[in-house]
Amino acid sequence: MSTEITTPKALDGEKVSEAALRPQRMAEFVGQAKVKESLGIYIEAALRRKEPLDHTLFYGPPGLGKTTLALLIANELGVDIKTTSGPALERPGDLVSSLTSLQEGDVLFIDEIHRLRPVIEEFLYPGMEDYRIEIRLGEGPKAQTISMKLERFTLIGATTRFGLLTPPMRARFGVVERLGYYPTEELRQIVLRSAGIMGVAIDDTGAEEIARRSRGTPRIANRLLRRVRDYAEVKADGRVTRSTAEAALEMLNVDEYGLEQMDARMLRLIIEDFDGGPVGLSSLAVALGEEPDTLEEVYEPYLIQNGLLQRTARGRMATLKAYRRFGYDVPPGTGNEQGQLFGDG
Repeated sequence: MSTEITTPKALDGEKVSEAALRPQRMAEFVGQAKVKESLGIYIEAALRRKEPLDHTLFYGPPGLGKTTLALLIANELGVDIKTTSGPALERPGDLVSSLTSLQEGDVLFIDEIHRLRPVIEEFLYPGMEDYRIEIRLGEGPKAQTISMKLERFTLIGATTRFGLLTPPMRARFGVVERLGYYPTEELRQIVLRSAGIMGVAIDDTGAEEIARRSRGTPRIANRLLRRVRDYAEVKADGRVTRSTAEAALEMLNVDEYGLEQMDARMLRLIIEDFDGGPVGLSSLAVALGEEPDTLEEVYEPYLIQNGLLQRTARGRMATLKAYRRFGYDVPPGTGNEQGQLFGDG
């Protein structure tokens, strides 16, 4: 089966790709308990009825396991999976070969599905509903259109921007699941599992320290594990302990709250240069030299969830907690409402 992932044992870290760290079966997937429970029921029901799984949509911040779950669904169903992404699909013809090669029950996975062009969405609608596509032969008023039947398949979409999906597209998904950030304990389990695959000597305290600073995201936890491993090999005895992890993460400018250099720059800029806000996303992006989408999708969710940033109709504002976190004096008459909103004062 094309979705099978071979898990190496105790390989040298850099030789282990991100795909190799992914679990092979749903039971091995750590976290997202409610999502896993629901998917288990839907998959079992589809298998009993010998029908394809309903079209499924995963949404949530980057790095939480949307792609991994798509692969695991295909594994559990015993079918093949074809993967692509929204930006890669420029015209309907880019999808024809993938759709027509799908067998009964196979999975088509589209990452960043919110970035599909309108013409691609409209091309997909009959494929999702009636398992057929309309192929236009030629251009101009005399161009002919032929209808091609498809095997019944499952479309799995993944997006970090659920709100950007059009209502007609959202309505065509029978299963919609949101993935949330992971608690430290679940990330610790992920770090220990990845360390075992990579052949990294690590104790529970070292794994917990990495997990605590991973912003609730498995992808970040695995990335930090690689860098901490490098530090341990050069600066310590090769074993990752709490003290080794702390020293390595300090070198990486990842603080005890999981805030990275860009997080600190963003919050300090709002406080120092924009008097705490509000400041528009575009202005903030220009000042930081970063793309607005990156700020909105990668950095903002964690800062907002941790009460350090507030998103308002007028722009972004630093909260009272952010002032305190970086040791700033709170200007008189500011921050109080924000502090009450986030339960911080």
